[in-house]
Amino acid sequence: MADHPGVPVDTARTSLYTAAELYDTCLEPGGTYDASLDARAYAWSRAPRTRPAALARALHDHAVDLALDSWIQGRHLVGVMGGHRIERGHPAYAEAARLGAALGAGQVVATGGGPGAMEAANLGARFAARPGDLDGALAMLAEAPSYHPSIDRWVHRAFEVLDRYPDDTDTLGIPTWHYGHEPPNVFATAIAKYFRNSTREATLLEVCDAGIVFLPGLGGTVQEIFQDACENYYATEESVAPMVLVGAAYWTEELPAWPLLRAIARGRPMEEHVHLVESVEDAVNLIVSVT
Repeated sequence: MADHPGVPVDTARTSLYTAAELYDTCLEPGGTYDASLDARAYAWSRAPRTRPAALARALHDHAVDLALDSWIQGRHLVGVMGGHRIERGHPAYAEAARLGAALGAGQVVATGGGPGAMEAANLGARFAARPGDLDGALAMLAEAPSYHPSIDRWVHRAFEVLDRYPDDTDTLGIPTWHYGHEPPNVFATAIAKYFRNSTREATLLEVCDAGIVFLPGLGGTVQEIFQDACENYYATEESVAPMVLVGAAYWTEELPAWPLLRAIARGRPMEEHVHLVESVEDAVNLIVSVT
Protein backbone atom coordinates (compact mmCIF):
# COMPACT_ATOMS: atom_id res chain seq x y z
CA MET A 1 0.00 0.00 0.00
CA ALA A 2 2.90 2.34 0.67
CA ASP A 3 3.85 2.28 -3.01
CA HIS A 4 0.27 2.95 -4.09
CA PRO A 5 -1.28 5.75 -2.00
CA GLY A 6 -5.03 5.52 -1.66
CA VAL A 7 -5.19 1.82 -2.51
CA PRO A 8 -6.96 0.04 0.37
CA VAL A 9 -5.30 -3.36 -0.22
CA ASP A 10 -1.71 -4.53 0.01
CA THR A 11 -0.55 -5.01 -3.59
CA ALA A 12 2.43 -7.09 -2.44
CA ARG A 13 0.74 -9.32 0.11
CA THR A 14 2.28 -12.74 0.63
CA SER A 15 -0.66 -14.65 2.12
CA LEU A 16 -4.32 -15.24 1.39
CA TYR A 17 -6.99 -13.26 3.20
CA THR A 18 -8.85 -14.37 6.28
CA ALA A 19 -12.44 -13.50 7.05
CA ALA A 20 -11.30 -11.54 10.10
CA GLU A 21 -9.05 -9.43 7.87
CA LEU A 22 -11.74 -8.63 5.30
CA TYR A 23 -14.36 -7.94 7.98
CA ASP A 24 -11.98 -6.14 10.31
CA THR A 25 -14.32 -3.37 11.49
CA CYS A 26 -17.24 -5.79 11.90
CA LEU A 27 -15.36 -7.38 14.76
CA GLU A 28 -14.92 -4.11 16.64
CA PRO A 29 -17.51 -2.83 19.15
CA GLY A 30 -20.01 -0.78 17.18
CA GLY A 31 -18.16 -1.47 13.93
CA THR A 32 -20.04 -1.87 10.65
CA TYR A 33 -19.42 -3.53 7.31
CA ASP A 34 -19.38 -0.22 5.44
CA ALA A 35 -16.02 0.65 7.00
CA SER A 36 -14.46 -2.79 6.53
CA LEU A 37 -11.53 -3.60 4.27
CA ASP A 38 -13.84 -5.61 2.03
CA ALA A 39 -16.27 -2.72 1.57
CA ARG A 40 -13.49 -0.17 1.06
CA ALA A 41 -11.81 -2.35 -1.57
CA TYR A 42 -15.10 -2.76 -3.43
CA ALA A 43 -15.78 0.97 -3.36
CA TRP A 44 -12.26 1.67 -4.62
CA SER A 45 -12.71 -0.86 -7.44
CA ARG A 46 -15.87 0.96 -8.59
CA ALA A 47 -14.11 4.32 -8.95
CA PRO A 48 -13.18 5.59 -12.44
CA ARG A 49 -10.27 3.55 -13.78
CA THR A 50 -6.84 5.17 -13.97
CA ARG A 51 -3.53 3.71 -15.10
CA PRO A 52 -2.09 3.64 -11.54
CA ALA A 53 -5.28 1.97 -10.25
CA ALA A 54 -5.19 -0.62 -13.02
CA LEU A 55 -1.57 -1.39 -12.18
CA ALA A 56 -2.40 -1.71 -8.48
CA ARG A 57 -5.24 -4.14 -9.25
CA ALA A 58 -2.99 -6.25 -11.47
CA LEU A 59 -0.21 -6.34 -8.87
CA HIS A 60 -2.67 -7.30 -6.16
CA ASP A 61 -4.17 -10.15 -8.16
CA HIS A 62 -0.70 -11.41 -9.08
CA ALA A 63 0.23 -11.42 -5.40
CA VAL A 64 -2.91 -13.41 -4.61
CA ASP A 65 -2.00 -15.85 -7.39
CA LEU A 66 1.40 -16.48 -5.81
CA ALA A 67 -0.07 -16.83 -2.32
CA LEU A 68 -2.66 -19.30 -3.60
CA ASP A 69 -0.02 -21.34 -5.43
CA SER A 70 1.80 -21.68 -2.14
CA TRP A 71 -1.35 -22.49 -0.15
CA ILE A 72 -2.53 -25.35 -2.37
CA GLN A 73 0.79 -27.19 -2.25
CA GLY A 74 0.23 -30.61 -0.70
CA ARG A 75 -3.56 -30.25 -0.77
CA HIS A 76 -6.12 -31.85 -3.09
CA LEU A 77 -9.13 -29.66 -3.72
CA VAL A 78 -12.68 -30.54 -4.72
CA GLY A 79 -14.91 -27.72 -5.89
CA VAL A 80 -18.55 -27.05 -5.06
CA MET A 81 -20.39 -24.65 -7.36
CA GLY A 82 -24.01 -23.54 -6.99
CA GLY A 83 -26.49 -20.75 -6.65
CA HIS A 84 -25.67 -17.67 -4.58
CA ARG A 85 -29.33 -16.92 -3.84
CA ILE A 86 -30.01 -19.88 -1.55
CA GLU A 87 -30.80 -18.52 1.89
CA ARG A 88 -29.77 -19.96 5.21
CA GLY A 89 -32.58 -22.09 6.56
CA HIS A 90 -33.60 -23.38 3.13
CA PRO A 91 -33.37 -27.18 2.65
CA ALA A 92 -31.02 -26.67 -0.31
CA TYR A 93 -28.66 -24.73 1.96
CA ALA A 94 -28.55 -27.62 4.43
CA GLU A 95 -27.95 -30.07 1.57
CA ALA A 96 -25.01 -28.04 0.32
CA ALA A 97 -23.60 -27.89 3.86
CA ARG A 98 -23.85 -31.66 4.24
CA LEU A 99 -22.16 -32.06 0.88
CA GLY A 100 -19.31 -29.85 2.08
CA ALA A 101 -18.98 -31.83 5.30
CA ALA A 102 -18.87 -35.16 3.49
CA LEU A 103 -16.37 -34.01 0.86
CA GLY A 104 -14.26 -32.23 3.46
CA ALA A 105 -13.59 -35.50 5.23
CA GLY A 106 -11.20 -36.49 2.44
CA GLN A 107 -10.42 -33.39 0.39
CA VAL A 108 -10.17 -29.64 0.80
CA VAL A 109 -13.43 -28.02 -0.30
CA ALA A 110 -13.12 -24.96 -2.55
CA THR A 111 -15.94 -22.62 -3.58
CA GLY A 112 -16.47 -19.25 -5.20
CA GLY A 113 -16.41 -17.83 -1.68
CA GLY A 114 -19.75 -16.02 -1.80
CA PRO A 115 -23.12 -16.53 -0.10
CA GLY A 116 -25.72 -19.22 -0.80
CA ALA A 117 -24.53 -22.69 -1.76
CA MET A 118 -20.94 -21.48 -1.66
CA GLU A 119 -21.22 -20.40 1.96
CA ALA A 120 -23.02 -23.62 2.86
CA ALA A 121 -20.30 -25.80 1.34
CA ASN A 122 -17.52 -23.87 3.10
CA LEU A 123 -19.52 -24.09 6.33
CA GLY A 124 -20.00 -27.84 5.97
CA ALA A 125 -16.32 -28.37 5.29
CA ARG A 126 -15.50 -26.69 8.61
CA PHE A 127 -17.60 -29.39 10.28
CA ALA A 128 -16.08 -32.36 8.44
CA ALA A 129 -14.49 -33.61 11.65
CA ARG A 130 -17.54 -32.83 13.81
CA PRO A 131 -20.68 -33.41 11.66
CA GLY A 132 -22.82 -33.83 14.76
CA ASP A 133 -22.56 -30.08 15.41
CA LEU A 134 -23.60 -29.02 11.93
CA ASP A 135 -27.33 -28.96 12.67
CA GLY A 136 -26.73 -26.56 15.55
CA ALA A 137 -24.75 -24.24 13.30
CA LEU A 138 -27.45 -24.36 10.62
CA ALA A 139 -30.11 -23.46 13.17
CA MET A 140 -28.10 -20.46 14.36
CA LEU A 141 -27.52 -19.21 10.82
CA ALA A 142 -31.18 -19.55 9.88
CA GLU A 143 -31.92 -16.65 12.23
CA ALA A 144 -30.10 -14.35 9.76
CA PRO A 145 -31.07 -15.94 6.43
CA SER A 146 -29.69 -13.36 4.01
CA TYR A 147 -27.28 -10.44 3.72
CA HIS A 148 -30.33 -8.44 2.64
CA PRO A 149 -31.26 -6.07 4.17
CA SER A 150 -28.34 -6.17 6.64
CA ILE A 151 -24.85 -7.42 5.83
CA ASP A 152 -23.86 -6.66 9.42
CA ARG A 153 -26.43 -9.01 10.93
CA TRP A 154 -25.57 -11.72 8.38
CA VAL A 155 -21.84 -11.44 9.10
CA HIS A 156 -22.16 -11.17 12.87
CA ARG A 157 -24.27 -14.32 13.00
CA ALA A 158 -21.64 -16.23 11.05
CA PHE A 159 -18.87 -15.13 13.40
CA GLU A 160 -21.06 -16.16 16.34
CA VAL A 161 -21.23 -19.65 14.81
CA LEU A 162 -17.44 -19.74 14.56
CA ASP A 163 -17.12 -18.62 18.17
CA ARG A 164 -19.43 -21.39 19.34
CA TYR A 165 -17.98 -24.08 17.09
CA PRO A 166 -14.28 -23.22 16.58
CA ASP A 167 -12.52 -25.38 14.02
CA ASP A 168 -9.58 -24.86 11.67
CA THR A 169 -10.37 -27.50 9.02
CA ASP A 170 -8.98 -26.16 5.75
CA THR A 171 -11.48 -24.83 3.24
CA LEU A 172 -10.95 -22.32 0.45
CA GLY A 173 -13.02 -19.46 -0.95
CA ILE A 174 -12.19 -17.63 -4.19
CA PRO A 175 -14.51 -14.61 -4.44
CA THR A 176 -14.17 -11.41 -6.45
CA TRP A 177 -14.77 -7.71 -5.92
CA HIS A 178 -16.34 -7.74 -9.40
CA TYR A 179 -19.38 -9.04 -7.52
CA GLY A 180 -18.63 -6.95 -4.47
CA HIS A 181 -22.31 -6.39 -3.75
CA GLU A 182 -22.25 -10.04 -2.62
CA PRO A 183 -20.15 -10.22 0.54
CA PRO A 184 -17.70 -13.11 0.96
CA ASN A 185 -18.67 -15.81 3.41
CA VAL A 186 -16.65 -16.13 6.60
CA PHE A 187 -16.43 -19.93 6.68
CA ALA A 188 -13.50 -20.32 4.28
CA THR A 189 -10.32 -20.52 6.35
CA ALA A 190 -8.38 -19.06 3.41
CA ILE A 191 -9.78 -16.51 0.96
CA ALA A 192 -8.19 -15.72 -2.40
CA LYS A 193 -10.10 -12.58 -3.35
CA TYR A 194 -9.46 -11.07 -6.76
CA PHE A 195 -10.43 -7.88 -8.52
CA ARG A 196 -10.57 -9.44 -11.99
CA ASN A 197 -13.42 -11.93 -12.25
CA SER A 198 -12.03 -13.71 -15.32
CA THR A 199 -8.86 -14.52 -13.36
CA ARG A 200 -10.92 -15.65 -10.40
CA GLU A 201 -13.12 -17.98 -12.48
CA ALA A 202 -10.19 -19.60 -14.29
CA THR A 203 -8.26 -20.01 -11.05
CA LEU A 204 -11.19 -21.55 -9.20
CA LEU A 205 -11.64 -24.23 -11.84
CA GLU A 206 -7.91 -24.85 -12.21
CA VAL A 207 -7.18 -25.58 -8.55
CA CYS A 208 -9.93 -28.20 -8.18
CA ASP A 209 -7.80 -31.19 -9.13
CA ALA A 210 -10.13 -33.67 -7.39
CA GLY A 211 -13.15 -32.59 -9.44
CA ILE A 212 -16.12 -30.27 -9.15
CA VAL A 213 -19.68 -30.83 -7.96
CA PHE A 214 -22.25 -28.53 -9.58
CA LEU A 215 -25.38 -27.92 -7.54
CA PRO A 216 -28.43 -26.22 -9.12
CA GLY A 217 -27.64 -22.64 -10.02
CA LEU A 218 -28.18 -20.04 -12.70
CA GLY A 219 -25.92 -17.91 -14.90
CA GLY A 220 -22.69 -18.17 -12.93
CA THR A 221 -23.01 -21.90 -12.34
CA VAL A 222 -23.84 -22.59 -15.99
CA GLN A 223 -20.82 -20.52 -17.03
CA GLU A 224 -18.62 -22.55 -14.70
CA ILE A 225 -19.95 -25.85 -16.06
CA PHE A 226 -18.99 -25.03 -19.62
CA GLN A 227 -15.77 -23.27 -18.74
CA ASP A 228 -14.75 -26.42 -16.88
CA ALA A 229 -16.00 -28.52 -19.81
CA CYS A 230 -13.74 -26.55 -22.17
CA GLU A 231 -10.72 -27.24 -19.96
CA ASN A 232 -11.55 -30.95 -19.85
CA TYR A 233 -12.35 -31.11 -23.58
CA TYR A 234 -8.76 -30.24 -24.48
CA ALA A 235 -7.11 -32.03 -21.57
CA THR A 236 -5.24 -35.30 -21.80
CA GLU A 237 -6.96 -38.24 -20.14
CA GLU A 238 -4.75 -38.16 -17.05
CA SER A 239 -5.53 -34.45 -16.58
CA VAL A 240 -9.33 -34.66 -16.74
CA ALA A 241 -11.02 -33.91 -13.41
CA PRO A 242 -14.51 -35.29 -12.66
CA MET A 243 -17.55 -33.11 -13.28
CA VAL A 244 -20.64 -34.07 -11.27
CA LEU A 245 -23.98 -32.35 -11.86
CA VAL A 246 -26.50 -32.85 -9.04
CA GLY A 247 -30.23 -32.90 -9.85
CA ALA A 248 -31.36 -34.84 -12.92
CA ALA A 249 -34.60 -32.93 -13.45
CA TYR A 250 -32.94 -29.56 -12.94
CA TRP A 251 -30.08 -30.12 -15.38
CA THR A 252 -32.15 -31.93 -18.03
CA GLU A 253 -35.42 -29.98 -17.90
CA GLU A 254 -35.25 -26.68 -16.02
CA LEU A 255 -31.79 -25.69 -17.27
CA PRO A 256 -30.83 -28.47 -19.74
CA ALA A 257 -27.07 -28.16 -19.49
CA TRP A 258 -26.59 -31.93 -19.20
CA PRO A 259 -27.58 -32.93 -22.78
CA LEU A 260 -25.14 -30.38 -24.23
CA LEU A 261 -22.37 -31.35 -21.79
CA ARG A 262 -22.83 -35.03 -22.63
CA ALA A 263 -22.77 -34.27 -26.36
CA ILE A 264 -19.57 -32.23 -26.03
CA ALA A 265 -17.92 -35.02 -24.05
CA ARG A 266 -18.84 -37.82 -26.45
CA GLY A 267 -15.79 -39.49 -27.91
CA ARG A 268 -13.36 -37.40 -25.85
CA PRO A 269 -11.18 -38.50 -22.90
CA MET A 270 -13.55 -36.55 -20.65
CA GLU A 271 -16.57 -38.69 -21.57
CA GLU A 272 -16.16 -41.10 -18.67
CA HIS A 273 -15.60 -38.25 -16.24
CA VAL A 274 -18.85 -36.30 -16.60
CA HIS A 275 -21.73 -37.47 -14.45
CA LEU A 276 -25.34 -36.61 -13.66
CA VAL A 277 -26.56 -37.77 -10.25
CA GLU A 278 -29.72 -37.29 -8.25
CA SER A 279 -28.46 -36.46 -4.77
CA VAL A 280 -25.51 -35.00 -2.88
CA GLU A 281 -24.93 -38.46 -1.40
CA ASP A 282 -24.51 -39.83 -4.93
CA ALA A 283 -22.07 -37.01 -5.69
CA VAL A 284 -19.97 -37.76 -2.62
CA ASN A 285 -19.86 -41.47 -3.39
CA LEU A 286 -18.79 -40.77 -6.94
CA ILE A 287 -16.05 -38.30 -6.01
CA VAL A 288 -14.74 -40.65 -3.34
CA SER A 289 -14.67 -43.56 -5.77
CA VAL A 290 -12.61 -41.77 -8.41
CA THR A 291 -10.14 -39.82 -6.23
